Amino acid sequence: MSARWHLQLCIIGALLLQGCATTAPADLWRNTGTFAACPPRPNCVSSVASDSDHAIAPLRYSGTAAAARERLIAALAAMPRNRIEYATPEYLHVVFVSRLLRFRDDVEFLIGDGVIQVRSRSRIGYSDLGVNRARVERLRALFEQGGG
Repeated sequence: MSARWHLQLCIIGALLLQGCATTAPADLWRNTGTFAACPPRPNCVSSVASDSDHAIAPLRYSGTAAAARERLIAALAAMPRNRIEYATPEYLHVVFVSRLLRFRDDVEFLIGDGVIQVRSRSRIGYSDLGVNRARVERLRALFEQGGG
């Protein structure tokens, strides 16, 4: 095999290992009591962000917080490759895993009166090519349809 082919294999292997081996960030709400600001990279959206690059609307609902939480869980169940990592009555931390390279994105939900704040961030990389924003909007559509 050529040196170029070896280099390509090394890069692909490193990406695969990096995608699989990442751990949850320390700045999650469950650890700090607040949503962390998005980093200065286009791989994060947050309903508490003030800048247009990262800002996204929260999920809104009427009825009880418990019913909204169940709708949210049903909407998550309708989406592929995710698991709830941590849950309380008012908070969910969900990890989504990409199909090919197994990259992990952390999505947090804080359920309040009539509103669910959301933050979705890629663990690694500079850009997510709009994946986090699209994911939240897909989740919003499922949530508004009643969960799934």
